[in-house]
Amino acid sequence: MARGRPVDEETRAQAVELAKQGLSRNAIARHLNIGAATVTKIIADAGLSFDRSETEQAVKARQIDLAAMRIELAEKMGTAATNMLDRIDDKYLVYNFGGKDNSYEEHVLESAPVEVKRSIVVTAGIAFDKISRIVEKDNGGLEQAHGVLDQIAEGFKAAADKYRTEAENESD
Repeated sequence: MARGRPVDEETRAQAVELAKQGLSRNAIARHLNIGAATVTKIIADAGLSFDRSETEQAVKARQIDLAAMRIELAEKMGTAATNMLDRIDDKYLVYNFGGKDNSYEEHVLESAPVEVKRSIVVTAGIAFDKISRIVEKDNGGLEQAHGVLDQIAEGFKAAADKYRTEAENESD
């Protein structure tokens, strides 16, 4: 059952021509003011399809970038939690504003009150839990990044082998 307004032959021809020129499905849809699904159907009816290899590569690169950002965030969380735990027994400043004279009073304690220490430990525990989840989630992402780097290394090796072979042939 058809929905929406019918697409005229001129619009169909324009969609096919734009697809042949390499425009993306969404770009064609915006340009012709029709739905993306409609563009996909028009292109399929014309026996064509969109090349998704660039999209797949971009998605993989974005996943690797996001994994790196999560790892960076995990490092920052770990550093902050470690810093708090390292200072848990330091001297602790307590202060108060107020009173009828709106005065400021302060006092330095030998260490933080129990509630503050408990809060530090709980915060560090939460950070540890979050870091653990990030590392678990990104193990696959790291393996994927290693796979990409391995492919690059193989490409360098192949180029070096080709260069070495060409150099040997020229010297003979």
